[in-house]
Amino acid sequence: MRRVAHLSDIHFGRIEPATLEPLVAALRSLAPDVVAISGDLTQRARRGQFRAARAYLDRLPGPRIVVPGNHDIPLYDVFSRFARPLSNYRRYVTADLAPVYADDEIALVGINTARSRTFKRGRVNARQIEAAVRQLIDSRAPTKMVVTHHPFDLPAGHADRELVGRAGMAMQALAEAGVDVFLAGHLHLSSTLHTAARYRLLGHSALVVAAGTATSSRVRGAEKNSFNLLTATPEKIVVERHAFDGKAFRPGGTEIFRRGGAGWERIPAA
Repeated sequence: MRRVAHLSDIHFGRIEPATLEPLVAALRSLAPDVVAISGDLTQRARRGQFRAARAYLDRLPGPRIVVPGNHDIPLYDVFSRFARPLSNYRRYVTADLAPVYADDEIALVGINTARSRTFKRGRVNARQIEAAVRQLIDSRAPTKMVVTHHPFDLPAGHADRELVGRAGMAMQALAEAGVDVFLAGHLHLSSTLHTAARYRLLGHSALVVAAGTATSSRVRGAEKNSFNLLTATPEKIVVERHAFDGKAFRPGGTEIFRRGGAGWERIPAA
């Protein structure tokens, strides 16, 4: 069994201060095997924001796997946006834009979807997917996850343009590599979806698990600051959302999935 804490959209520079200490306390108490952070560590990719994010990351339990988001590329500094888009991210967070965590039970591979040429949209390319597939195939872990900022599927009411670019190409290859779970953020909305509904790949139904914003003041509607805790065994995955109630992050809704002949199937609530 492995436990993965999934955070996203931290947004230093647009923080809800009351969430910071409770989030550290919650994660230390849960003691996950790995913390996955799916992008947007900053609001405007400024050095001060990255320094604050780095100091905060150092307080979270490890190991950690982190990927950048579109907000981690400068917006108004046009030279930096195109000439050195992730220089501050590389300096303060990590130079590794394709991070991997793997042990004998679980493998997580990060893919950078942030691009200079778009403001909000993300994209993957064939070289990135080929590298991720090699890592996943080399791993003998029974449960495999991919971490991106931009999502591979969307809840109802969102336009397809918010999908990561070249999602169809990527999904075909990643499905063949046996990916079980896609972790993402970007929308500031938590959700769990099945890839089978959108991609219709025979014999494959992975989970697309989105996290809301963990610490930003930029929440959406009635959505609260939150993070996900995934508990994974070879045959079962539990997705538990922890939401901020003004004082602490507390467990909220729980979804349970079991591995079936066509992929991951939801176990109906009792």
